[in-house]
Amino acid sequence: LERVSECNCSICTKKGYVHWIVERAAFRLLTPSDNIAAYTFNTKVAKHLFCPNCGVASFYIPRSDPESIDVNVRCLEGVNLDKLEHDQFDGRNWEKAFQERERGRVAK
Repeated sequence: LERVSECNCSICTKKGYVHWIVERAAFRLLTPSDNIAAYTFNTKVAKHLFCPNCGVASFYIPRSDPESIDVNVRCLEGVNLDKLEHDQFDGRNWEKAFQERERGRVAK
């Protein structure tokens, strides 16, 4: 864990979400899956998961990479956010920002 991203969309800013996308095989959920609630909106691709008891949103299935898990780094114990490199994502203009990010990946 060296690089994370922050999004300026209304959901991420209000939740204080700091994104770290991991492969599903690298993710292990300790809570029984029936103790997790979900909601979707707009395209219904992203699955926003949260604890139905306390409301904490510690991870979700991202629209940008639905085969992976997006972990909220603020929910991980022992991580110093100040020591991580932060990328910014313009989620308020999601489609344009996603296309630009993907073009940048192909160019590298």
